[in-house]
Amino acid sequence: MRSMYPSWFYIPAAALFVVFFAVPTFASLYFSLTRWSLFDVTFIGFDNFVQFFQDQQLLQGFTNTLVYGFVTSAAKVVLGFGLALLLTSAMIGRGYLRSVIFFPVLVSTIGVGLTFKVLLDPFNGLLNTLLAGLGIDGPGWLTDPGLALFTVAAVDVWKGLGIATLIYIAGIVAIPQEYFEAARVDGASSWNVLRNITIPLSWPATGTVIILSLIGGLRSFDLIWAMTKGGPGFSSDVIASVIYKQYQAGFYGLSTAGNVVLFLVVTAILIPISYLINKKGSDA
Repeated sequence: MRSMYPSWFYIPAAALFVVFFAVPTFASLYFSLTRWSLFDVTFIGFDNFVQFFQDQQLLQGFTNTLVYGFVTSAAKVVLGFGLALLLTSAMIGRGYLRSVIFFPVLVSTIGVGLTFKVLLDPFNGLLNTLLAGLGIDGPGWLTDPGLALFTVAAVDVWKGLGIATLIYIAGIVAIPQEYFEAARVDGASSWNVLRNITIPLSWPATGTVIILSLIGGLRSFDLIWAMTKGGPGFSSDVIASVIYKQYQAGFYGLSTAGNVVLFLVVTAILIPISYLINKKGSDA
């Protein structure tokens, strides 16, 4: 079927795509194969990528990125769905609670990071002070190498949970009420209604939350940088923070290769996940 619009209508969109996506992408691919500065470019092939996967700091950042992305995504799916179920039920103050859940989304990420950095200070932070009042010796939330990454991930979930909840609320509200009425007539329990109606018919919302959360988690930088700057050591470094440190140190070619690796990782993870989500949605 022939389009109702002339072909030249697509030119502005195509020009923007080429200028802001295609050209920077291919330029990054080229510069990732070089050792470059503002005044000099030397082609070195795949040496940057070899060094990337041999450097302990870079490899740690790569691993942390995967852990961070999947942990935050899974938590937002589970908690977002649970809160959406609560906030679509008949309860007092439902509208107010929805606003409270969504409020952290509106706050600056850097502001959230700096605020929680103060609250979670191991010596003078409010949380450990409250725990000390209960006779509990609070841990170093941001100074313990085993806790730092997961602490930042928890703050990330707190901040982004509003979006996941909002998407799930929209998905649950869109389910025809006739299904629930028929289930009640048949004597179905609340668990059966949840398992056989709400969860399957909320799958489009689940797919959206998974994809958006993974993209945000795998590309996360600002919250991590505000709270830990990748520390202690390299324990909470992700690819984005490592790339930034490499730029600061003047290793522009290596950091550009890191950007390419990040792009490829996000693409390699999201394309099959998107395919599986869409396939399951179409089968349902």
